[in-house]
Amino acid sequence: MNCSKSRLAMLIFDTRRSLTFSVGEEWAKKLAASGYYFDKISKVAFDSEDEIVRAIGDCAQNYENALILCPASMENTLKNYISGLCGGAFDAVGILRAQMFNAFVALSDSANRITAEDIAAVLNDFYGENFARSYIRFVGAPYQLINDALGQTKNMCSEANSQEILFNVEEKFGDFRMEIVYSDVTPKMLIDRIIALIVSKLGDYIYALEDIELAAQLIRLLKLRRMKLGIAESFTGGGVGKRIVDIAGASEVYFEGLNTYSNAAKMQRLGVKELTLKQCGAVSAEVAYQMAEGVLSAGCCEVSISTTGIAGPASDNTSKPVGLAFIGVGVEDDIAVYKFNFAGDRKKVTETAINQALFLAYKRLK
Repeated sequence: MNCSKSRLAMLIFDTRRSLTFSVGEEWAKKLAASGYYFDKISKVAFDSEDEIVRAIGDCAQNYENALILCPASMENTLKNYISGLCGGAFDAVGILRAQMFNAFVALSDSANRITAEDIAAVLNDFYGENFARSYIRFVGAPYQLINDALGQTKNMCSEANSQEILFNVEEKFGDFRMEIVYSDVTPKMLIDRIIALIVSKLGDYIYALEDIELAAQLIRLLKLRRMKLGIAESFTGGGVGKRIVDIAGASEVYFEGLNTYSNAAKMQRLGVKELTLKQCGAVSAEVAYQMAEGVLSAGCCEVSISTTGIAGPASDNTSKPVGLAFIGVGVEDDIAVYKFNFAGDRKKVTETAINQALFLAYKRLK
């Protein structure tokens, strides 16, 4: 191992000079989950022989490992060139191990035999390292609060001389997944202190200290409480219910889901009062309350969720803004309604509302 070399590079080859970095980003995320980050990611035009020679030569000289992404039509040509340059041969999945350099070839347009786990195993062996990871899942936390928490944890790592602890934070429509990656020799006490600090900062937004989906966590809690769930949706169009039924075992706790999109459906199926709709409008706290109440009134479930809002792009000929939403959560005879003003396009508004609805139900039950 040459300590003067950087660890890991990625080369993305393309004949058309048009391959996006999306495939590379997916590989980068997968390797990051194993504790490895790319020092360099670059795109190479395959129609330039000089550029090919320069890019691969640079990797072999300056990096200890390189991941090559290419279309299937280029695979054999690249493998033959790298084998001739570095010595050795690629194995059946696409791994070449030379004395001072490891190369991995993955396809950008076809199914792969090689996986991120295969690459991580080679790197773990090469560096004599293994990584462990912990997770924190949370919804709706302000970015400033997240950054403040991470800043304090990184200070804690510096004071303990543990710079190898890495934090990966992904967000999808307000649902956050924080992954903490660390060497398996990192003191457990330090990891426990880090998690305790983050929990103290983000506690109101956290739903799990493990890598579990939000809907799955809600279902787990419903099973624990031995309660059934009913859902009445308007602007989310059945999205909350779909998240529930996507989880195996949902049938044990999910009683029904009603997609009451029109005012008539709200009145006929849920007992929402016509006067309430006329005086307050369909997008209102009063209607969200009566929707949640209507689900519970049948006596078949103990927990209800209701959603009503304006997803856009227009505001339905009302003076109410796009993104305005009301989410109701009922637990037995106690119903609470929450008001939101979501930002973004139609998909972002609805998907963010779905996550909030599931999270609010979890928080009420917890």
